[in-house]
Amino acid sequence: MRAAVLRGGRVETRVIDDPVPGPGQLLVRSLACGICASDLHFMDHPEAGADDDSGMSTYDRDVDIVMGHEYCAEVIGYGPDTERRIPLGTRVSSLPILRTAHGRRIIGQNPDAPGGFGEYLLLDEALARVVVSDLPSEIVCVADAISVGWSAAARAQVTTREVPLVIGCGAIGLSVIAHLAALGVGPIVAVDFVASRRETARAMGAHVLVDPAEVAPFRAWGEVAAGAAQSVSDLVAAGGPGCVVFECVGVPGVLDSIITGCRYGTRVYSVGGPPGGEHLNTLTAKRKGLNIQFGGGPLPAHWDDAFEAVCSGRLDVTPMLGATVGLGEVPAALDAARDAAGPARIVVVP
Repeated sequence: MRAAVLRGGRVETRVIDDPVPGPGQLLVRSLACGICASDLHFMDHPEAGADDDSGMSTYDRDVDIVMGHEYCAEVIGYGPDTERRIPLGTRVSSLPILRTAHGRRIIGQNPDAPGGFGEYLLLDEALARVVVSDLPSEIVCVADAISVGWSAAARAQVTTREVPLVIGCGAIGLSVIAHLAALGVGPIVAVDFVASRRETARAMGAHVLVDPAEVAPFRAWGEVAAGAAQSVSDLVAAGGPGCVVFECVGVPGVLDSIITGCRYGTRVYSVGGPPGGEHLNTLTAKRKGLNIQFGGGPLPAHWDDAFEAVCSGRLDVTPMLGATVGLGEVPAALDAARDAAGPARIVVVP
């Protein structure tokens, strides 16, 4: 098959062997696959994969790796010991996890689990979800990206006495905003340096847009929170609305700036996470009584809910979409995806 292959720190498009489905696996044809920031982190920070003792995400410079974990695909074959409950020709997607004889692997981040930047890949039959939709595959494939922020917003359980502040309006921040809006939470304050990203945040449901180059995010949040209070007496008596911050940037220094800049008792959901880690002012966090939760992947139920929201059209993700490219254009598209001023998603169509 043709695939955009990561090897030795470089991505090139060439022909490699077709994957062969094992027990419980489906052979599928990739129809569309989004380029995610975690693809860039994986290739730019090989030490993170090399240090992963779980074996789920493994980087080996001397072995071919086909990235791409946000896919919509077509079932074209079955491995042994499969139920064959999904007919051939059916469009599917799934959580990007593949069970193998050697353990669980993250699809697109392991030599044993090639991803959607190739013509074919393998899926776990038990995790595969049928696409019940007429929407194009380029839209359906965005569901996995949506699920990450969707899950964070669900787990945060923002109350009517809290005002959310979303810092970073890439795909994850936008998906946080989308689910908060769907839950009826608001006003939602969205922060990003890039004007086009702020406008996309508005399209996804944000109520107040903040350029941190012009106003400090927590000063802007304070003004919105004051306006959200029913009266001055309520603001004084109850301390005003609580602050729930969603950190969706993943750049060193951002989470620490939140710790130093936020008010007492703030709840922080860190969904970004720099690959190289970050030094945090834990004494300040302790003094302020902060509650900091780190994201991780979406819960399966939240993934399914986000997938249904995208497939049904209940959530319109078209404001997030940018260019569509072929396999030969993947190396250049990966570079384009590094541009913060670009679209939240570039989609590969093998």
